[in-house]
Amino acid sequence: MEFLGLYVLLGLVVIILLILIANIKIVPQAKAYVLERLGAYNATWSTGLHFKIPFIDRVAKVVSLKEQVADFPPQPVITKDNVTMQIDTVVYFQITDPKLYTYGVERPMAAIETLSATTLRNIIGDMELDSTLTSRDHINTQIRVILDEATDPWGIKVNRVELKNILPPREIQEAMEKQMKAERERREAILRAEGDKKSRILVAEGVKESTILSAEADKRSAILKAEAVKEAKIREAEGEAEAIRQVQTALASSIKLLNEADPQQNVLAIKSLEAFAKAADGQATKIIIPSEIQGMAGLAASFKELITDSPAKK
Repeated sequence: MEFLGLYVLLGLVVIILLILIANIKIVPQAKAYVLERLGAYNATWSTGLHFKIPFIDRVAKVVSLKEQVADFPPQPVITKDNVTMQIDTVVYFQITDPKLYTYGVERPMAAIETLSATTLRNIIGDMELDSTLTSRDHINTQIRVILDEATDPWGIKVNRVELKNILPPREIQEAMEKQMKAERERREAILRAEGDKKSRILVAEGVKESTILSAEADKRSAILKAEAVKEAKIREAEGEAEAIRQVQTALASSIKLLNEADPQQNVLAIKSLEAFAKAADGQATKIIIPSEIQGMAGLAASFKELITDSPAKK
C-alpha cells in the first residue's frame, strides 16, 4: 500500500508539472494574445514569457500586429451617367488594439469588405465615367478616410486603399480602345511632322552655315590677295627706292672722287654737257642753259660740223 501511495503521489506531481508547463506561454514578436479569465476579458499579452492559470484562464485570440492586405473581389458600381463598372479594391490595414479587434465586430474582414463596397458605390455614384477613370488617387483617398474612421472602434487602422482594376462594359472598352488608337496615331503624325520640320531646319541650318563659311573663305581669300598685292607694291617701291638710293650714292661717290682728283676746266665742261644731254632727253619744254655751257655747246657744234664736212669733201 505504501508503494501504491507513492506511485500515485508521483503521478500527481508529474501531471501537475505537465499542466504547469502547458500553461506557460511565450508571445513572439509582432503578436498579441487576448486573455480571458472565466469567460471575461482579462489582459492582452505582448511579446515575452507569460503564465495562465489552468482551467481558469484561456487565450481567446492570437492577433497579428503586422500590416495586412485584404484583396476584395470586383464589385459592380454604377456611375452618375449610368455606366456599370466592375471595380476591385485592395485594403492595407493594421490592428492597433487587439481587445477592440477581438470584441468590436464579428468577422472583421467581412465587415471591412462590405464597408469598402458600400463606400465605393457611394463615391462612384457621384462621378461620371471619365472622372472615375482619371481620378483614382482622389477615390483612394476618400475611401481610406471613410474606412479608417469606421474601423477605428474595431481596433483597426486603414493605411491605404488602392483601386486595383476598373473594368467598364465591353462596348465602352472597345470605344476607348479606338479612341486611344486614334490618339496614338495623332501623336505619331505630330511626332513625324515635328521630325520632318526639325530635319528641314537642320538642312537649312547646314546650307546657311555652308554659305557663311564659303563667304568667309572668299572674304579671307580677297583679303589675302589684297595683302599680297599690297606687299608686292611695297616691295617694288622699296626696290625702286633702293635703286635710286644706290644711283644717288654712286653719283655722290663719283662727284666726291672727281673733287678729290681736282679736275681741270675742260673736264668739268664735258661733265656739264653730259648732264645737259640727260636733261634734254626728259619731257621738259623749256631748258635753261648756263652761260658756261653755251660756249662749250658752240664749240661742240663747230666740232660736229667739221667732222661732217670732212667726209663730204673727200
